Amino acid sequence: MINVLEHWYKRKFSDPDSSMLLILLFLVSLFLILWGHMLTPVFVAVTIAYLLDWPVARMSKFGISRAYASTLVLIAFISISILVVVGLLPAIWQQGVNFMRELPQIWGQGQEWVMTLPDKYPDYIRGDEIEKMLSGVNERVVEVGEQVISASVSSLVDLAALLIYLILVPLMVFFMLKDKGELMDHFTILLPKRRRLIKQVGTEMNVQIMNYIRGKVVEIIIVGGVSAITFALMDLRYALLLGVLVGFSVLIPFIGAAVVTLPVLAVALFQWGISPNFYYIVVAYGIIQALDGNLLVPLLFSEAVSLHPVYIIIAVLFFGSLWGFWGVFFAIPLATLVKALINAWSGSEGTIEEGEAS
Repeated sequence: MINVLEHWYKRKFSDPDSSMLLILLFLVSLFLILWGHMLTPVFVAVTIAYLLDWPVARMSKFGISRAYASTLVLIAFISISILVVVGLLPAIWQQGVNFMRELPQIWGQGQEWVMTLPDKYPDYIRGDEIEKMLSGVNERVVEVGEQVISASVSSLVDLAALLIYLILVPLMVFFMLKDKGELMDHFTILLPKRRRLIKQVGTEMNVQIMNYIRGKVVEIIIVGGVSAITFALMDLRYALLLGVLVGFSVLIPFIGAAVVTLPVLAVALFQWGISPNFYYIVVAYGIIQALDGNLLVPLLFSEAVSLHPVYIIIAVLFFGSLWGFWGVFFAIPLATLVKALINAWSGSEGTIEEGEAS
């Protein structure tokens, strides 16, 4: 067994470039695991910088200086963000407050409906099992409610930090856009001299991450906007709130869509009961999800959809457990990173074997 592992290691990592890539990957992963939580403003700034780099680059091609283009693009981004927050946040907040007030009624009505199942299907469902299940769920709901309240209180303490982020993040974004070339040169100096595979993987991932962030923002806007408009046209209550939830659910592939389905169906069931309107909402929501998964996602993420759904789900669970929200958000790029690393090491192996044969 040891000989097999030794032969595998020599075959894969005898090339110094492969070894350097492995060491760099290990050091970066260790750094993020230990100190990643301290760099949240940096991650936010890098994400926004990737999003805004495309218009800055296009303006630079027309002869506009990168500093001037970065200033204009950042001002436009901040202005649009403020307009969206001022225009939508009060309505979303109000609908959220109303939804939380009616949540006990929605939950109570749901329990009443569940309790009717033993009478309808006595051969398959027992009343005592339903009562035991609901009792456990109620206890869990109380625990989640306490956690939400404690999180809300603690978030007030972090208000000062949030104000600091609102100043630091735009500044970092501006300098990342303005001095992109200089910052990349500084980063390159830190890399080892044997960096052929590091450069290969880095170039591929830079394009992947840029396309992913831009595509994900477009997907959130389209899915959230279409959902909100559809729910409003069908007179579903909390249409804007549910539309926003559906939009942001695309951040978590597969799992997000499944989770956000529950509040959509719960509100529709509470509002109309088992009626034609309820089925219309189910069909409309199903069509939105189908178009997102089968048309929009392949169009925006042509490279990412080459990954099998099982690998994407594993990436969401694994990287989410390591780095929380950012691990979930970048699950697909990180999965493609693993794929790029495998391809790089496989290509390196072929180069080594050709060199040995010669």
